Amino acid sequence: MSHAADAPRRYSYLGPAGTFTEAALKQVPEAAGQEWRPVENLGEALNDVVSGASDAAMIAIENSIDGGVTVAQDALATIPGLRIIGEYLVPVRFVLVARPGTALEDVNVVSGHPVAYAQCRAWLDEARPAHRHLLATSNVQAAADLFDTAKGIDAAIAPPGIEDHYDVEVLAEGIAENPDAVTRFVLVSRSQPVGEPTGADKTSLIVELPQDRAGALLDLLEQFSTRGVNLLLIASRPIGDRMGRYRFVIDAEGHVKDERVADALLGVKRFSPNVIFLGSYPRADRVAATVRDLHDDDTFRDARDWLHGVIEGTPDGDA
Repeated sequence: MSHAADAPRRYSYLGPAGTFTEAALKQVPEAAGQEWRPVENLGEALNDVVSGASDAAMIAIENSIDGGVTVAQDALATIPGLRIIGEYLVPVRFVLVARPGTALEDVNVVSGHPVAYAQCRAWLDEARPAHRHLLATSNVQAAADLFDTAKGIDAAIAPPGIEDHYDVEVLAEGIAENPDAVTRFVLVSRSQPVGEPTGADKTSLIVELPQDRAGALLDLLEQFSTRGVNLLLIASRPIGDRMGRYRFVIDAEGHVKDERVADALLGVKRFSPNVIFLGSYPRADRVAATVRDLHDDDTFRDARDWLHGVIEGTPDGDA
């Protein structure tokens, strides 16, 4: 999508209003006052970006309880031309809501997104042991489904504040099993030049092993370890062409413009037949990388200067 200088930008997110994805988008300063487009699913959000219907899309990529969002990882691996430009953390809290006049003892059928239900199941099993779960496409949609009488839903798992959007009553608060749960979201745009390092950055990529052999994964990991690059995430996903073939989703500490990270990515590219660079962007938690002197930028530059001196024939290889 091409814009005039004063044209509004459009952001796609999993709707309707009130979802955790919308809460993540509210953290983007550049999105304030711009056009927000609620969509039905992650695929639609990313297709908006690819087609140019939206400038960027906010999607969930990882949960501290359930791990990676596999549908998002697979989409980023198979849809070309995408770039992660930011990440955002949203605390995960849930309430149980129902139509006005409904009591907890009246609840037999509960609507909820499958991830939300997994985090609240222990509470529900204790409070309503014989309850039945019906899937919802989002936590907000679960509340909306209460008013579709044909579905026979008694209560819904929803985010706090849902009563501002729907005429519901809160039956219980804090029903998630882990009060410290957070979901990590990423803002995805079309490919664009990488920004400058901040000192607290993350680099995401997807890598395929060159062949199925003993030690292949170790060889991949050594591309990072020998250069002092800490890995924040490594997850395997099936490629799908045959059994036993996997790609690896990797989050590395640091920025592609950091010498150690750039050198590691060069090693990965020499090693792997297929590397997808997803982006280097500021970490949501703003935790700065810890770098040993052996792996700082000056050390890598000094080594390159020394090699240049060797090639040019300067005394003792001094550049």
